[in-house]
Amino acid sequence: MQSRLDLLRSKALRYGITLLVFAAAPYFLSSYDVSLLGRFLAMSILALGLSLVWGWGGILSLGQGVFFGLGGYAIAMHLKLAALAPGDLPDFMVWTGMDHLPGWWSVFHNTKFALVAALAAPSLAAAGLAWLVFHRRVGGVYFALITQALALAFGTLLISQQSYTGGFNGLTDFGALFGFPLADPRTERLLYWLTLALLALVFAALQWVLSTDFGKILMAIRDGENRMRFLGYNPAPYKVVAFAIGGACAGVAGALFTLHVGVISPAMVGVVPSIEMVIWVAVGGRSSLLGAIIGTLLVNFGKDRISSALPELWLFVMGLLFVVVVMILPRGLSGIGEHWQRLHGWRFLAKFRKPSDPKQGGRTCVGCTWPYGRRS
Repeated sequence: MQSRLDLLRSKALRYGITLLVFAAAPYFLSSYDVSLLGRFLAMSILALGLSLVWGWGGILSLGQGVFFGLGGYAIAMHLKLAALAPGDLPDFMVWTGMDHLPGWWSVFHNTKFALVAALAAPSLAAAGLAWLVFHRRVGGVYFALITQALALAFGTLLISQQSYTGGFNGLTDFGALFGFPLADPRTERLLYWLTLALLALVFAALQWVLSTDFGKILMAIRDGENRMRFLGYNPAPYKVVAFAIGGACAGVAGALFTLHVGVISPAMVGVVPSIEMVIWVAVGGRSSLLGAIIGTLLVNFGKDRISSALPELWLFVMGLLFVVVVMILPRGLSGIGEHWQRLHGWRFLAKFRKPSDPKQGGRTCVGCTWPYGRRS
């Protein structure tokens, strides 16, 4: 029990120090790097949801870009309208000959509605898709193909409906959020800290979810869905809830990413971005929430640096990453950390553990490599 408490305290201390370092980043990084880091932290929220869905629920989704796009477009529609004078239309609607604002666009004048839609629309869409599919016991590679086809259809729809979505160019030219100019460095810092706070909140919430009975049942369904049915559990509702949470995380990430970048387009929500999202989580470790964040940051910073120096090389690097993860590191970077901890972690803790008193039912441990006696 004592060693478990030591581990928890050590983990909490590491998380706290890491959070403080990231919070101080705007003071020692360049404006460009802080902007990049804010975008990638927003993407990490999506990666956390995908880790829950794929790593802990066993549901491989190749269409998370759809829910990312729903959140991004919801907030972008509000920003687009907020930047217009009363009675004006968005520029792309004027170019396509429209003379009035569609009713379903008008509701996005309301800031609260836009914020709720950025969270609710992806979550409800994910829940609806999951309910239709999982109640028919469709899963595995078939579900992955369905979500990939959905991402392709969603991207095609956005491009084809240029009068309503801005087409291939998407939505851009946003002025301000809640009256704060998005181009102001102070607004950028506040947005960065908001993104970091939401990432920490989502991380803590998902940690709690996985520690509950729901999380344990979800993992059991991942490891043996038919066995859970024989035990009297219906896996479908658990998978629907998990997928809805993953959709909500993607929607929040899409909204924050749109605020950081100032644009949302079909190029960010199609098949290729959705596959890249899976690679982020795979590199970090799909069964580790912390690994999902690390993988997202490493892959995206690598993409920025490599594509800036050698634009034609990045796709080959992405393919190599996928091969390495599948063939050599199936548990990602977090698997390496767990392996090291199993080999050395208990030996390190044993140095600081006081031997128990045998008279009080404890076990002595002198020179051992395991907290409760020499490992057999």
